[in-house]
Amino acid sequence: MGITVEVRKVYPYPFQHVVTSYINKYPTPLEKQVTAMKTVEENTDPATGIVYRRRIATCNNVVPSFLRKEKINLKCTILKVSNIYLEEESWLDMQARVMTLKSHCLTWTQYASMNEESVYRESTENPNWTEFTQKGTISVTGAGLLNCVLEAFAQTFLKQGAKKSILIMETILQERCGCPFS
Repeated sequence: MGITVEVRKVYPYPFQHVVTSYINKYPTPLEKQVTAMKTVEENTDPATGIVYRRRIATCNNVVPSFLRKEKINLKCTILKVSNIYLEEESWLDMQARVMTLKSHCLTWTQYASMNEESVYRESTENPNWTEFTQKGTISVTGAGLLNCVLEAFAQTFLKQGAKKSILIMETILQERCGCPFS
């Protein structure tokens, strides 16, 4: 079946500040679940100036321990990993003032798919603001009756994660650029 979560946020900061803050956001003490972010590829298209980055995030396993127990379902022993890995690709076009990101989970691909598509762009309302939109989808298969339980957990986790990510961005932007959120 699968679930989808969508968010939208307008940051009252210029595009350059928001994008720079995003690129340098993790790891941070504000988010203990993301333990590492490694750039594995980065290049700039000489014709367009678009910067492409591919990064791998290392995150703590956030699946509740009761769902990781072997007694629940033998197939769920795969959930007993300490880290989850996510791949993020981004395309930064400073001329058009837009950064597009696509992320997916590298862990548990035979049982679940997690994809996020995000866009940061200069706001149409105010050129000194930045619009952020994100759409995340998760679909779990191969876990039998637990598919729905895991998708419900994932939906809650995605919603909370999006809110927390926005709060972290606001905090970082306040620290670096000033404080319009007070």
